[in-house]
Amino acid sequence: MSTETQQQSAPKEGLGLGTFLGVYTPTVLTILGVILYLRMGWVVGNAGVMGAIAIVLIAHAITITTALSMSALSSNMRVGVGGAYYIISRSMGLELGGALGIPLYLSQALSVTLYAFGLSEAFYFAFDIAVEPWVVQATAAGIIIAVTGLAARSTVLALKAQLPIMVFIAISLVALWVGVAPSGLASQVPAWGPDEQVDFFGVFAVFFPAVTGVLAGVGLSGDLKDPGTSIPRGVLAAVATGFVVYISVPFVIGAAADVETLQTDSLLWTKVAFAGSIAILPGLFGAVFSSAIGSILGAPRTLQALAQDGLMPKRLGQLDEKTGEPMLALYLSGAVALGAVLLGDLNAVAEVVSMFFLTVYGTLNLAAGAEAWVRDPSYRPRIRVPWWVSLLGAVGCFLVMGLINPIAFVVAMIIEFGLWWLIARRSMKATWGDLRSGLWMSMARFAMIKLRTAQIEARNWRPHLLVFSADLQADVGVVNMAAHFGQDHGIVSVSTLILGDLDEREHADRLLVRNKEILEKAGVLAFPEVHVVRELEQALLTAAQANGFAGMNSNTVVFRWPRKTERLPRMARWVRHLDGLHKSTLIMRPIPGSRTQGRGEVLVWWAGKESNGDLMLLLAHLLVMSKAWRGARITLVSVVSSPEEGASLNERVSSSLTGSNIATSLETIQRAEGQSTVELIQERSAHADLVFLGMPLAQPGQEEVVAERLLALVDGMPSVILVRNSGPFRGRLV
Repeated sequence: MSTETQQQSAPKEGLGLGTFLGVYTPTVLTILGVILYLRMGWVVGNAGVMGAIAIVLIAHAITITTALSMSALSSNMRVGVGGAYYIISRSMGLELGGALGIPLYLSQALSVTLYAFGLSEAFYFAFDIAVEPWVVQATAAGIIIAVTGLAARSTVLALKAQLPIMVFIAISLVALWVGVAPSGLASQVPAWGPDEQVDFFGVFAVFFPAVTGVLAGVGLSGDLKDPGTSIPRGVLAAVATGFVVYISVPFVIGAAADVETLQTDSLLWTKVAFAGSIAILPGLFGAVFSSAIGSILGAPRTLQALAQDGLMPKRLGQLDEKTGEPMLALYLSGAVALGAVLLGDLNAVAEVVSMFFLTVYGTLNLAAGAEAWVRDPSYRPRIRVPWWVSLLGAVGCFLVMGLINPIAFVVAMIIEFGLWWLIARRSMKATWGDLRSGLWMSMARFAMIKLRTAQIEARNWRPHLLVFSADLQADVGVVNMAAHFGQDHGIVSVSTLILGDLDEREHADRLLVRNKEILEKAGVLAFPEVHVVRELEQALLTAAQANGFAGMNSNTVVFRWPRKTERLPRMARWVRHLDGLHKSTLIMRPIPGSRTQGRGEVLVWWAGKESNGDLMLLLAHLLVMSKAWRGARITLVSVVSSPEEGASLNERVSSSLTGSNIATSLETIQRAEGQSTVELIQERSAHADLVFLGMPLAQPGQEEVVAERLLALVDGMPSVILVRNSGPFRGRLV
């Protein structure tokens, strides 16, 4: 089933949010979250001050490259609703966008649950209140209902609720400095941690989620007044703010307590900061609550974008008439988050969620790197990032995934690959262009430049076939046979020449579309072309010369045996001209009702390598390597006049084919007295599936004679392929 998706050609401005409220605020509040307050001391206690600084630098190197890549991509397009999903799907294609977008949506929804649990546990832990697990769950459920209700009431109100939280966080940071700095910043822990420290990358894995909040502001892309400006400015400013905070905190924390205290006391901030818990806890609770708000605002918009692109039910993409918000998507996201509360322990889920986020970050880097490398004319970002910078960011993301949890990494990859496969099978077509075509073009251009100066020898020769067909519907079997020769080895083109006026191409255009449909229906991989010509023969020779370029020029021309035998002399003349152009020629004579594939015998009439034998044998080998003909056996048959000549010939042929690694059986046939060679060939070929015969070259004026000989030779035979080797390895099969 084919589903047509529609591009959001003109994304709505939505709420018209600016940079500060729509991007910077949710991003920076997600970055400055629970790890800053509850895990930074543990990081310093295990890695040391300089070790913690190194972790911060490495983590931010990845985050900054991701932010730069996202900024480049978003400044090159009018970003619609869906944030990261929208950017990836428009850059890398619908299949990959959907494979990442669906897990991204679930991750955003589940993040609400994770933050709600974190806030609930932090509350009871901070006030040293012992409660049953169900109380923590109930509190988390209440928090989810609260943030969902706040988002339903008003997105702007939810965002404005984050502003006082930002103030609380700033107060807590100042309080930490004021509480510790006056007594000096001399570290109480080793620069690189104690000898019994946790593995460096183990500590890194604990810290890294702190800096993965770069998507928080992007999720509101559809509600931004100017996404192309706000996303780069807001994200980069938020990342810079986070970097300044995280790079400074280790010095303060390292001076505040010894190693043991740092490793065991999660609430150290409340003990060393000025005003203690009063200054710290509002920032801690607010940071976690703000992260939950960011997730509940982002998830429905990702779901909305998926629905608009046909990857989810269309109803989920509908906007409420009064609020202009995706209310159904919002309530569904809240329900998913609320349902996840019942799972209780979310540790395993949390790690897989982290993998999904990191996959999105890595793909954003890959997309930006590919766009910069491909250099499509349409890629004109206001913020330019070298392709290698984005590539390093992508590599960093995927390395971190393996460091955090290899099993969760593999699980996430399997899920995303499965989604990609399912979407690809639906044959969904997007109406927007993505970078894949540009990527293939760049790779092809690079290869063509390399092939331009390559010397084509026998060892690297490949069959690039040009099939001439006046009626592709009738000749599709011939094209299919040519495709067997070129499968995984060369290229097959199909050229149709029609006589007419060059100013009237409507018929040619319609015929090209029809030919594409015929090939697609037959499952034949070939490239059709239709040319309007004034004269047939000269146009045919011109087309044969012009087909392809660089090292991909057609080197073998294929004709179907003419339906009217009086045209055979003309074809013999074409073969001579093509030989002068160093183009090998195949004339295929299929028998109606005969096999087009077989498990039986492929017969090659052998008169030596130089007499077309090497090309015939190579084509027979390529044929039996194809799926359709796998299992057929190749027999080389030669005509001799005596048993002694047969034995000598077998020895010579075996020696000449040594090293070719082509499985063949050799057979010599002694011609009976009074028996013609033609009769012998016909008699031996009668029960073969397919016969290869060398084709003589007709000298000028001898076309009629050659045509008569060919007619007499193939009369009564099964399917035949006549071969004229004019290639670069005549007599040099390897």
